[in-house]
Amino acid sequence: MGLAVALGPLAWLWLRSRGAPPASRLRALTLLTLFLTFDLVLFGAFTRLTDSGLGCPDWPGCYGHASPVGARAHIAAAQDAMPTGPVTHGKAWVEMVHRYLATGVGVLIIVLALATALQWRRGRRSGGQAPAGARVLSPWWPLATLVWVCAQGAFGALTVTMKLFPAIVTLHLLGGVGLLVLLAMQAERYRQAAGGAVRGLGRGLRALLWLAAAMVGVQIALGGWVSTNYAVLVCNTFPLCQGGWWPAMDFAQGFELWRPLGASSDGTPLAFAALTAIHYAHRLFAYAVFAVLLGLVWRLRRADALPAQRRWLLGLAALQLLTGLSNVVLDWPLLAAVLHTGGAAALMTVLAWALCASRARAADVAAAPSPSTVREVAA
Repeated sequence: MGLAVALGPLAWLWLRSRGAPPASRLRALTLLTLFLTFDLVLFGAFTRLTDSGLGCPDWPGCYGHASPVGARAHIAAAQDAMPTGPVTHGKAWVEMVHRYLATGVGVLIIVLALATALQWRRGRRSGGQAPAGARVLSPWWPLATLVWVCAQGAFGALTVTMKLFPAIVTLHLLGGVGLLVLLAMQAERYRQAAGGAVRGLGRGLRALLWLAAAMVGVQIALGGWVSTNYAVLVCNTFPLCQGGWWPAMDFAQGFELWRPLGASSDGTPLAFAALTAIHYAHRLFAYAVFAVLLGLVWRLRRADALPAQRRWLLGLAALQLLTGLSNVVLDWPLLAAVLHTGGAAALMTVLAWALCASRARAADVAAAPSPSTVREVAA
């Protein structure tokens, strides 16, 4: 099924890019894989938020079958025993479609790794004299992406077999975001190898960009911890939480990382104060992240640098603010919750794009890279 999912985009790409240079085809395949990986992250959020993560409680199939069709008797029995439980026909389909999409993305990354390695080998045999637009990246980039997606698949399996263990589910979310970052960096490097400009930034602005990326990464981890522990609705007002600015919280139990869902490591139920600490930590850190992002956009505008990236950053920051508030005051609507995850993933992707597009030193600012820079980028 994963192969079938991947064949459609691959056929479309092959028809669209016939006759294009190898580097252009590989960049198009990288962008296509990036787009479908982002869709996969969104659908993974939908799977988690609809409580479909255990719709098929085994892995990789569904009760040993390739689809819920073959497992309908098992699913019906589980649904009859617990009508509102984790196993229903609808949830089984959501879970299996997510697995099909994930396998399809894995197939695309395998194709990207093999095609890059083959083209790289041909370039080496020709003495590396190909024009700039025809050069491909080092095969180590897609190979690292392939290793990463294999690890991500392993975390997907553990998510099911360990019954939505919060630390595993959060790491699975972070792995998906990391995959987006790797693909975005490769797409940007192909643009530069084709002669695209590399913008130099001052040391302070560059440090602020790194700080924003680090803080967004931490905030995504905190948000994943909130979602996987179902702590969104413990504070359903804004800006106060439970009628005060500092409600009763148990950070030690809330941030005990290695424990099952809904319980502490010793098996006792997770206290409400622990859930409050999880939620409020995410909310408090969000204020700092939002301030840093606004400061970054302002600094980029003053420097007249990275106009596309700064527009995306401003729009995504506004989206995160609106969807985050909607989750709290509108009782966690599904659309807002999915968009909140997607916005966070997009923010990290844009920050990686900005970092890769501005890695030159301030002294190297130019409208376009020199031939030597192009050769370094292609390598």
